[in-house]
Amino acid sequence: MVAPGALRVVRCGGSALRGARAVFSADSKYLLYVSGDFVKVYSVNTEETLRLMGGHADLVTGIQLNPHNHMQLYSCSLDGTIKLWDFMDGIPIKTFTVGTKLLALYTLASAEDSVFAVIPKKDTFQLVSVTLTKGAGQDLEGKELSVVLDGVGASMKHIAFGREGAYVVSVKDVDLQVYFFKRKLLNRFSLSTTKTKGGDNRFSCVVCHPKEDCIATGHADGKIRLWRNFHDKKEYTYSTLHWHHDIVMDLAFSIEGTRLLSGGVESVLVQWHNESSCQKDFLPRLGSPIEYISMSSDGDLCCTLHTDNRISIINSNLRFSRSIQGLIKSRDVKTGLVVDPRTKALVLNGEPGHLQFYSLQSDQQLFSLDIVQRQYIHQAGLKQSDLVKVAFSAQGTWLATVEESEEVTDPELQLKLWFYNEEIQSFELNTRINTPHDNHITDMCFRDMDELGDDSLILVTTGRDCVFKVWVMVEDTDPEGDVSWSCDFVGSYHNYQATNCCFSEDGSLLAVSFEETVTVWDSLTWDLKCTFCHPPGNIRNICFGRLTCSKYIIGATDYGFLCCWNLLTCALEWSAQLNVVVLQPDPLSEYIAAISWLSKESSLFVFKPNEPLPVYIQRNLCKDKILLAAFVPRDEPEITSSEKYPWLRKSQLFFLTDTQELMTLSTKSLEERLTPSSKQLAVEESLPVTPFSLLLGKHRHQQAQEDTDLGKLVVHNKQKQASPAVKELLHTPAHVLPSASFLCTIFINSLLISKEKKSAEEVADEVEMESEKAEDDSDEEDITAMEQEDTSHMELLGEMTCKLSKSQEKELRKIRKMDYSWISAL
Repeated sequence: MVAPGALRVVRCGGSALRGARAVFSADSKYLLYVSGDFVKVYSVNTEETLRLMGGHADLVTGIQLNPHNHMQLYSCSLDGTIKLWDFMDGIPIKTFTVGTKLLALYTLASAEDSVFAVIPKKDTFQLVSVTLTKGAGQDLEGKELSVVLDGVGASMKHIAFGREGAYVVSVKDVDLQVYFFKRKLLNRFSLSTTKTKGGDNRFSCVVCHPKEDCIATGHADGKIRLWRNFHDKKEYTYSTLHWHHDIVMDLAFSIEGTRLLSGGVESVLVQWHNESSCQKDFLPRLGSPIEYISMSSDGDLCCTLHTDNRISIINSNLRFSRSIQGLIKSRDVKTGLVVDPRTKALVLNGEPGHLQFYSLQSDQQLFSLDIVQRQYIHQAGLKQSDLVKVAFSAQGTWLATVEESEEVTDPELQLKLWFYNEEIQSFELNTRINTPHDNHITDMCFRDMDELGDDSLILVTTGRDCVFKVWVMVEDTDPEGDVSWSCDFVGSYHNYQATNCCFSEDGSLLAVSFEETVTVWDSLTWDLKCTFCHPPGNIRNICFGRLTCSKYIIGATDYGFLCCWNLLTCALEWSAQLNVVVLQPDPLSEYIAAISWLSKESSLFVFKPNEPLPVYIQRNLCKDKILLAAFVPRDEPEITSSEKYPWLRKSQLFFLTDTQELMTLSTKSLEERLTPSSKQLAVEESLPVTPFSLLLGKHRHQQAQEDTDLGKLVVHNKQKQASPAVKELLHTPAHVLPSASFLCTIFINSLLISKEKKSAEEVADEVEMESEKAEDDSDEEDITAMEQEDTSHMELLGEMTCKLSKSQEKELRKIRKMDYSWISAL
């Protein structure tokens, strides 16, 4: 257990969304899908992630709705547990400990107190029935297992249950097994293992018809076989459908069984009608190979899970509806982890030739920018251009990218400068520079100064051609007066390869590493000021100190040394023997994070350059090797961890492992950090949770808070009750509403505030009139009634008035009863 307030390593997103088939809720309003160790609840209508259900200690491998309560969900994990959730509230109800890894999960309506799961058994896998024991506690044992089938496949796509749960089907290699529960009969069928005419009979997936005794199987050669009469080992039959040119990755029947959906590596969803190869429809260009297909219970929607970590929701008429894009797992993150200053999104390689902007708050991709602007051809061994470097200017107005071909000896290089267009809310290509260097570009950076001055923005690139180049903006000669970029200076040092570069905080100095030497240059005159060296070993990373530590420069060598030099004394301040693979400074503080890799263990060291002792050390940070890291500025400074962990106050550290898992260090759990804005699910039909209603509610709450802070007595506003006209307008369907001109007057009048506040004189007159009326009706007056009346008027006045004593009230009544008619004779 982690102590409260302790710093923990948390998976913060980027997990694979295709670990298991997604599941629609019974009313098709929500989509439940797996994301690493968590299960997410996604609103199909509002396109928001509503719930994040976490509790498993390892990857979730299967989810299924509870067939006896459609508001509940079962989930299984590699941690050997099965959890029962109330997904509407995100609350775990029961946890059943099985004690072995669970690779897939299935539920049947006929099995009340049991579920089916796939578990490993030596060199093979078994399908077992897990009895869910009943008990009062939340943590229960589920170790009562009974084997149903031996030698099954590990994937959930290799097992399917037949009509009404009468039988179960398993496929593996070229073998198909059908087990009938009532008769306890097992039938085996095998296909030929020989590959003739390019055919490959190996099974890839299986699904059962919901209404008939029919089995559909997908194969490695793209064929689909429909099996019938499999109750008899000899008289079974099958028909063949064929469109896919490669492996069929998944199949799904519609609710009535009249349509069959198939998907594969072609990124095309195929819909087969009436089991005929002549009647089929296509939904092409889905972006990446289809891994899983799921159908909703009403048949109106289906969803496809793709290999690029995306979920597509598709209507029943085979029209694309919307998608959920997670972090795309690129083959190699060559750009590193870069933070967009505008959106604070992580920017890194996405699809081939694209930059993905990934939101850490929503765990979804914001958008993708096509950099290479060439069609990527999926062919092994073909040399194609890819994105290798990216850098943002200080305000995020300019973006620099480098793309190069995969050739090792003579690469094709392009440096592109992009300008952010506020009108289209995207980057536009401004300048393309062919062959900016004669060899691979190793690093580049912008000078982080105020971008209001055109001459302050500078881009520096370093390359293996032993030079670094300075690029500046110049005005074009065309009448439009646009700007472009050109080379202003070329620097070198003893014909060594330039490997890294960075600017000081004020932009006055530029540090460029040439193999074993760090050189410092004046950014105004480009004069070489000083050099630093700590042999043996080339410089792997360099960075300047910031704020109070701006007089230091830090470098890490590939021979396992971390060095700190003083720019004022031009001497080595301190050095430590540490194999640093990542050196990342915090842009908002003096702290620097160094991640080392030694003896298959990643360790984190956080330090200030002016102090040789680290302020924080975390050994065995994670089981995988950390390749990249980045400090992301917070929207608001962290208060809870600022005392114990001051280096996390203004920024948060994220790092990417070699398995492309995105991690972070936090004192909060993932559920606490990624709480969505629309956390509450809309249970009532008349109260849908939409972004507009959330915004309206937030505005009303802020207005009420302002009124309270100003000391106003809010009588007229009636915050607790909404205006009937406004409520009617917001909840009436658009097709039955009258014209806007008719509604305008009613709507505006409903927003007006009635004049209920009165002046002190008006209130005093009303008090006198009411007193005279009461005197005519009766000579005696109820003291309690008068106190209530006076109190109500005091509240209308909004002032604190002292109450009269009983003797004063008695004297006041005497004065009121006196006869003043003699005054009229004067």
